[in-house]
Amino acid sequence: MRKVLATGSFLFLIAAFGCKYSYCQLPGAPTGRLTDSLRKVFFAKMNDKKIDEFYSMLDDDFKRRHTADKIENIMLEQLFPTLPIYNHQYLNSADNKISYNLENKDGHFPISASLHNTGTKIHTLEINPYSGEFGPDKYNKKEIMIPVRDGVRLHTVIFTPVDQKQALPFLMLRTPYGVNHYPSPEKNPYVKDMAEEGYIFVYQDIRGRYLSEGTFAMQRFNRDKKDTHAIDESSDTYDSFDWLLKNIPKNNGKAGMYGISYDGWTTVMGAVDPHPALVAISEQATPSDMFLGDDFHHNGAFRLSYGFEYSFMEEASKTDSLFPFDNYDTYDWYLKLGALSNVNKKYFFGKMPTWNDFTKHPNYDEFWKKQSTPYRLDTPRVYIMNVAGWWDQEDFYGPQKAYEKWEQKDVRHRNYIVIGPWNHGGWAHGPGSKLGNINFDSATGERFRKDIQAKWFAYFLKGKGDGHFAEAITFQTGTNTWKTYDAWPPREAVKKNLYFRSGGKLSFEKPADASDGAFDSYISDPAHPVPYRSRPVEETYGPGSRWYTWLTEDQRFVQNRPDVATWQSDVLTENITVTGSLTAKLFAATSGSDADWIVKLIDVYPESYPDEPKMAGYEFMVANDVFRGRFRTSFENPEPLIPNEVEEFIIDLHSLNHVFKKGHRIMVQVQSTWFPIIDRNPQTYVPNIFEATESDFKIATQKIYRSAEAPSHIELSLMEQ
Repeated sequence: MRKVLATGSFLFLIAAFGCKYSYCQLPGAPTGRLTDSLRKVFFAKMNDKKIDEFYSMLDDDFKRRHTADKIENIMLEQLFPTLPIYNHQYLNSADNKISYNLENKDGHFPISASLHNTGTKIHTLEINPYSGEFGPDKYNKKEIMIPVRDGVRLHTVIFTPVDQKQALPFLMLRTPYGVNHYPSPEKNPYVKDMAEEGYIFVYQDIRGRYLSEGTFAMQRFNRDKKDTHAIDESSDTYDSFDWLLKNIPKNNGKAGMYGISYDGWTTVMGAVDPHPALVAISEQATPSDMFLGDDFHHNGAFRLSYGFEYSFMEEASKTDSLFPFDNYDTYDWYLKLGALSNVNKKYFFGKMPTWNDFTKHPNYDEFWKKQSTPYRLDTPRVYIMNVAGWWDQEDFYGPQKAYEKWEQKDVRHRNYIVIGPWNHGGWAHGPGSKLGNINFDSATGERFRKDIQAKWFAYFLKGKGDGHFAEAITFQTGTNTWKTYDAWPPREAVKKNLYFRSGGKLSFEKPADASDGAFDSYISDPAHPVPYRSRPVEETYGPGSRWYTWLTEDQRFVQNRPDVATWQSDVLTENITVTGSLTAKLFAATSGSDADWIVKLIDVYPESYPDEPKMAGYEFMVANDVFRGRFRTSFENPEPLIPNEVEEFIIDLHSLNHVFKKGHRIMVQVQSTWFPIIDRNPQTYVPNIFEATESDFKIATQKIYRSAEAPSHIELSLMEQ
């Protein structure tokens, strides 16, 4: 639910970073480039986040204009979120400015630097990680504190076109991540195509965050509408639109909302009880249910590293804060943490409201239900475009669930969905032609922004275009093509089971073996959990983090572990197209009284792959999820497992549009730990895992059955070729 880099776009600064004389080229050769030594030192210091060294290197003119505190704030809030820088390439030199192209986790962007006239300092530095454009802004910016019904004022940044000649609609984004340094919209790739069309862009700090007044509440509950002074995110949105319509000139009386992650959720809240001016929205990667499938839990299993780090980040102060880990590899840190009960004892001391909610609500009670998006949704009251990414590491479940819930009452055909080959918010920046090691053969992000998002708002807010939008637009991986459907999941898909068989095989033929010995087993040890990605496991939003692409990581890093069970098909003799919903049905037993089951569906590339030799044998995870065994009959009322008794566990793997190509194999892996993204199950039933002690954690033997009576399998949705 973290902000996506491009949603907080801004032109960083015109700053001055200095350097020692021996590392600089004098400005007498303005077309020359910075030396290789300087580049290495400069970018190393950026990646190391050494604020004091930055400031000591600034020239005197810069220091007169900017205090040390201001520089520190710029570094913490603006520069550091873009790090690390992976590559830097010289572009050109002109007007005493030397330009480089940089690459970080989100793509490429330019940097332009100039030296002080002594040659001993870098006099100016311009960085815009969201656009290749420099130059005068095409939008005017103003900051306003908008009053809402209870007297609280919300900090709001408004951009209007410099040359505005006609009335324009509003496009609003509301966020907990800070809006004070957003750039002029044409310099933000996320909205650049819409900026060229012309809108009044509105960015707002939600209540209690950054420069807005009031008290922040994580996913604030709905207000009591009988109380005219009660507030929630819907009322704050309504009041803000009401103020804008009355006070911002040259508006056409129409408004839209959009946003990713938490900003997607605030978009949904704006549409729940909409202002009459709100016509269309695009919620993108909204969380829908924090217990069943989004940031904090999946099927009742707690997402430890994310829940711990995000609650600290949002609630330790009014602005984002990273937890001060003393291990770079957080796998070790979380293992040393021990039982979850140690978090408040050693670190949070009861001061993080969201963490306290985790501990007080270990089951699916009214707290989680009323916080969920489906609880709040009814008939679509505006036009809605839900957007998801196949490899969204945070909120893949959310937008699909929101679409599903709205679709149940969409009698006026206002509800649509788009799913592309992206990570969390990956459609907002960069070309989108690859994710991690996986190539998609086209600029999927650029296509979304220009041909889908921009056209959506142009039609509903400005009456431009034909308004012909497919019910469902999804990107099919494997063939790397866009597909459209009149329903999602497609009605024409046919269910077919892929069964676990003896000898580590997968087959579409159901097993005939009735033997009680038809199972595969492994030992699960909470003291030695399977890492969810290859180590080191960097802090989620810390320097060098590979969090953003871990779902596409080669799964061979666990293939020799004895606590991961694996089955795979023979080499495919024809393409298999999986389009629609997926479900794992495990028949399993444990020697303990609780267990987690993690299921991964994997596309195994051929051992010879001439087109991309480095992808030979690659194990590409295309679907996955975890299920906490105690919730097998009810998420509200968990029960211990009966040791060594075979039971069925049904695990929703959500949806997919992927072609397993001829020459590839299909693989399934099952394991019982996925650390530290998922907390360690003690494997001994305790009423509240947040109150478990070290003595509760036990080794367990897990058995996955594959007999005629207990046929573990994956239920696929197949399309004809």
